[in-house]
Amino acid sequence: MSDREVLKVDLDNPRPLGDLVYEALRDAIISQVLKPGERMMETELAEEMGVSRTPVREAMRKLELEEYIVMVPRKGAYVAGLSIRDINNLFEIRGALESLAAGLAATRATQEEIEAMERSLVMEANHFKTGDILNTIEADTNFHELIYKASKNIRLQNLLKDLRDQIQRFRTTSLAVPGRMKLALSEHRRIVEAIADGNVQETKIVTKEHIESAESVLLEVISKQKDNKFSADLVIESD
Repeated sequence: MSDREVLKVDLDNPRPLGDLVYEALRDAIISQVLKPGERMMETELAEEMGVSRTPVREAMRKLELEEYIVMVPRKGAYVAGLSIRDINNLFEIRGALESLAAGLAATRATQEEIEAMERSLVMEANHFKTGDILNTIEADTNFHELIYKASKNIRLQNLLKDLRDQIQRFRTTSLAVPGRMKLALSEHRRIVEAIADGNVQETKIVTKEHIESAESVLLEVISKQKDNKFSADLVIESD
């Protein structure tokens, strides 16, 4: 195992240790410190995090239920990849929910919220010019969260955040595709313009197109990664 700063747990934090271990492991998977196909050794992780095996074991059970890791019989636990079917399913749901959130934002966003979206676009553009992918992803995430918040629907925000987190660990790869960052920025501008105009139908259309575009790029990247297998049991599916 290599760089593990993300896995350090603040043992002085008063929150339950199990929650801290779970969040550290989940964040490491999302940020790809723990990469798809990487084996997760309970004893090694516990030693690395400075905790007992019990909270690690509990965290891994929860991560398995949430499909962040997969248990392979007689082989152990591995960081899960996403099959083509998984990606299709996730983006199908995300497209519908993002369109709903953006449509609501077109009728509920305040002027201050719209201005915040516009400032977010400026930040994205600045990161794009410097080729800073990691900060571009952060700005992109912030942009979508501004739309979620402007929808004024808390339950919808939580659903979208969960979907985003499941896809987040693959976005560094997709945004690195030549031309993708520039296209995403253009798509974001169209969304903000539609929200600012209060045009619900147009907002939903351009948002859905944006999500479909992101899915298309991700699937293209995966299809080109011939070595995207991490064991005979954990192959990225093609159906």
